Amino acid sequence: MLKLYVDADSCPKNLRQIVLKAVMRHSIPTFFVADRVLKDVQTAYQAHTATLRSEAQKQQGLDERELRSLKSPITMVVVEAGMDSADDWIVQHSEMPCFAITHDVPLASRLVQKGMVVLDDRGKTLTGENMAQRLSLRNAMTEFREMGIFAEKHEPMNGKQVKAFSDAFDTLLTSLLKQYR
Repeated sequence: MLKLYVDADSCPKNLRQIVLKAVMRHSIPTFFVADRVLKDVQTAYQAHTATLRSEAQKQQGLDERELRSLKSPITMVVVEAGMDSADDWIVQHSEMPCFAITHDVPLASRLVQKGMVVLDDRGKTLTGENMAQRLSLRNAMTEFREMGIFAEKHEPMNGKQVKAFSDAFDTLLTSLLKQYR
């Protein structure tokens, strides 16, 4: 079954909302990995679990024990705070077929090496074909910053970028679901 791994430390809340809605709609096992509990993920888990139980009770008339066994496939994984603890967890626990969402280029490179498709927070799909170029660009920009030649600006995502992510996520998810269901 297709699974999704989200580097939740690097995924803005507005993008997590897009992911959570799709995950709940398709009941995809999804792991949000961060060094802290994310309230929006917990809330979505609880709401989805309640919805699944309500629908099952109406359609199948399950008893209380059977209803309690129904749970959302959304998982909030809290790792120890540390430089790459979330990244390491995702790399160690991801099993194919799966895909991932991250802004972290070195993590994306590690996942692509495992054969995964990775979507970044700007809606770019990273694969074996384009990962080397992306990693090379990232490393060059890091060197420029360290030399004081380039100052990185973190601007908030605008509506156009959120839409680009949403469209790319929907396209990738639809394609993978056709392939793995």
